[in-house]
Amino acid sequence: MPCVFSIRPQSPEDALAVDALHEAAFGPGRFARTAYRIREAATRPPLIALTARHEDRVIGAIQFAAITIGGRRGAMLLGPLAIAPEHKNQGCGLQLMNHGLAEASRLGFRLVVLIGDLPYYSRAGFAVIPRGQIHLPGPADPARFLAKALQPGALAEYSGLVAADNEPPPRMD
Repeated sequence: MPCVFSIRPQSPEDALAVDALHEAAFGPGRFARTAYRIREAATRPPLIALTARHEDRVIGAIQFAAITIGGRRGAMLLGPLAIAPEHKNQGCGLQLMNHGLAEASRLGFRLVVLIGDLPYYSRAGFAVIPRGQIHLPGPADPARFLAKALQPGALAEYSGLVAADNEPPPRMD
């Protein structure tokens, strides 16, 4: 039976619960992963950070950080996405992801990339990035390096190295 939950922006009070979700989902080795290293290079918090709550308890969390690809702005890195084990396979992750993707589009971002499992993320429209088009600053399985264009043709506009975007958010009006 699907879990009833609400989605809202992460607050400072959610930090411990979100950290616990990340620990349960990814373990201590998460800090050595390429995506974490990109986020670690960021000098500002993720532009989009959401939680899913059930009965006033954080059961899921997702973040989207601004990145550059080959120096070009307008892209985001999705992750981490974590769901409490007892609430997996109830639609929470997909709803968090779709909510965040809609917000990224509303903010004017053109592309979202991530490192993850294609069968799961393809449900939200992600596909494998053509090999060699976009590079990460560390190791990652190319079959797990995925992208979703938020505007038609956006993936073709990007090539090169992924890096944290530490400039103020671009003005999108």
